[in-house]
Amino acid sequence: MAKLFDSIKIKDMELRNRVVMPPMCMYSSDDKGHVKKFHYIHYATRAMGGVGLIIVEATGVEKRGRITDKDLGIWDDSHIDGLTEIVNTCKEYGAKIGIQLGHAGRKCEIESERIIAPSPIAYNEKYQTPIEIDKNAIKGVINSFKKGAGRANEAGFDTIEIHAAHGYLINEFLSPLSNKREDEYGGTVENRVKFLREIVREVRKAWPENKPLIVRISAEDYVDEGNHPENLVEIINSVKDEGVDIINVSSGAVVPAKINVYPGYQVKFAEIIRENTGLPVIAGGLISTPELAEEIIGNERADLIFLGRELLRNPYWPLEAAHELHQDIDWPQQYERSKPR
Repeated sequence: MAKLFDSIKIKDMELRNRVVMPPMCMYSSDDKGHVKKFHYIHYATRAMGGVGLIIVEATGVEKRGRITDKDLGIWDDSHIDGLTEIVNTCKEYGAKIGIQLGHAGRKCEIESERIIAPSPIAYNEKYQTPIEIDKNAIKGVINSFKKGAGRANEAGFDTIEIHAAHGYLINEFLSPLSNKREDEYGGTVENRVKFLREIVREVRKAWPENKPLIVRISAEDYVDEGNHPENLVEIINSVKDEGVDIINVSSGAVVPAKINVYPGYQVKFAEIIRENTGLPVIAGGLISTPELAEEIIGNERADLIFLGRELLRNPYWPLEAAHELHQDIDWPQQYERSKPR
């Protein structure tokens, strides 16, 4: 029996298998952040293809929190209806569905927006120099995450993911490479984690206790002076009691850095996080073959596997992977006649 196709239950969310579609920006919205026809087709196809958990792309909790002006938004009640339709369609085809709540911080690419960051340091020469966010504005952003969580719950999502990775605003606070503050939000690890802790605490007031909360982290900055897996263990252990249930383990992108990538290159980070925090983890990084995904789950190196580019190439990857692993799973009724025997 293939472990990759074992069900798993975390709080009230029960997944049919361990395959996760991670958040991937589709740049297919408009400047108002609304769902378009593409989004319905894109996400529903992966649900029909057998994915266990789909996480909708980075969705801005503020207009200035988008990465581009084509990203989805959740900063206004007008966004709820479109997101609800995505949720209902994906659930109809057996998937559970989450949404990533994000704020781009200094990596917002929209020239008309006045961008913010913990410190006034540009990501690189192609980006604007951000404004150092003050404490009142920090409270405002935290409240935006809380309101976004409330809208996500109203739309019917099974889980939400707080985006604390890839060099966006929360990650900018967490990393000493981008956070040079001298107040209670900078300096020590305990201070740098304060922003994330306050977000999780406030989000939990709007997000039901029976629904899991995911935090996505960059476990490695790939720069000696930056964060490394042991630092993220300390960070996660200091916030998990606020209501964190799952860690989605990624890496990099807080500063430009050379990364040696290969199939499964981030899995070791996930193992370290899993072993030292006691939380379920989602692992990934150029995973494309059923055999590698099965090895990771079968050897208890992670609890779930995310496949990004592979699910863009092939939305029916889970159906094909089950056949390759000699696992009999249900196919959509309409496609049953094409199921390999």
